[in-house]
Amino acid sequence: MKLPVGIQSFEKIREDDFCYVDKTKYIFELAQNNVPYFLSRPRRFGKSLLLSTIKAYFEGKDELFKGLAIEKLEAESESPWTKYPVIYFDFNGQNYSEVGALEKTLDSQLKRYEEKYSIEVKNEDDTDYNLGLRFQNLLLKSYEKTGLRNVVLVDEYDKPLLEVMDDEELERHNTAVFKGFFSTLKGLDAYIHFVFITGVTKFEKVSIFSDLNQLRDISLSREYSAICGITKEELEESFADEIEALADSQNISSSECVDKLKYMYDGYKFHPNGQNVFNPFSILNAFSDKEFKPYWFATATPTFLVKQVKKRGFDLRKFDNDTIYSNETSLSDYRLNDFDVVPLLFQTGYLTIKDYDGQRRRYTLAFPNDEVKYGFLESLIPTYTPNNY
Repeated sequence: MKLPVGIQSFEKIREDDFCYVDKTKYIFELAQNNVPYFLSRPRRFGKSLLLSTIKAYFEGKDELFKGLAIEKLEAESESPWTKYPVIYFDFNGQNYSEVGALEKTLDSQLKRYEEKYSIEVKNEDDTDYNLGLRFQNLLLKSYEKTGLRNVVLVDEYDKPLLEVMDDEELERHNTAVFKGFFSTLKGLDAYIHFVFITGVTKFEKVSIFSDLNQLRDISLSREYSAICGITKEELEESFADEIEALADSQNISSSECVDKLKYMYDGYKFHPNGQNVFNPFSILNAFSDKEFKPYWFATATPTFLVKQVKKRGFDLRKFDNDTIYSNETSLSDYRLNDFDVVPLLFQTGYLTIKDYDGQRRRYTLAFPNDEVKYGFLESLIPTYTPNNY
């Protein structure tokens, strides 16, 4: 079976016959409610693939969904495979450390859709020209030309903010750009069918949230706790041959292999009563290399997190038997000026939920697995040695 290591395009995965762990039942459920959604998950956890799948669904590409759960669900719906106008903003793969970089990204992505819908733009050589008005015009014109409301998808919205956390002036600038741009969504609800936004963190003061009063944050929802990542059942059902091959290469049994995978890459939990999930990036790489290595930690440690941990002097003594506490509000709404680094460690995937005290509204957090625990202690905290922990 072909393993989609590093592939985030649903269309490519399906057309080139790569393995796909079926998450389409969640997409069908989300699509039944016309409210804006937000999902926070760590880097390399499947957010971009999820959004790519949602994009293909709303574009009505039914041929890509043959044999998946949504095929039957959609066939039973009132208007199956409706082709909506989809506007997709992707903030991955860009460097936002310079003033104007965010505006250029928005400009280039707007131009793609303006060309698609033959929209004439005044002063198009000026990348700063009324980005918000252009977005508004795009929503209106695409609705006018298709007769259908728009689907707006935003991938890794917070990247332009996280990359400049140590530059207060640029952070304020990028926040202001977002405020002017995404505030458009609030006033044009009649032209919008569906909104889905992903990111690592949820910044409380960014207008993408304050202006969308009905935004439903499903990051800590039990119902969608396994929308990204791989459950144990999905692992054993979709990767039986890969488990056997990895076990053979390591001279262990298949059951021992699953246990090893669990200790290394499982343990992520996004609701106290939700499902545990494996890190998909590490699982795919382990099967591909037939090795147990710290794949995610080696590639997904964001620069901004290292800077924040060093800047705020995170104290290992906060851990009590490998656990640490945080309140409900902090985990949901991280503030740029918040000196508590624990919510940031949770949202970036270095801590996960182990328990919840409803009376105190307090979460018990811990390292999800051995890959993260020892990678964090040995690399992110340079003063750590195994003997003094």
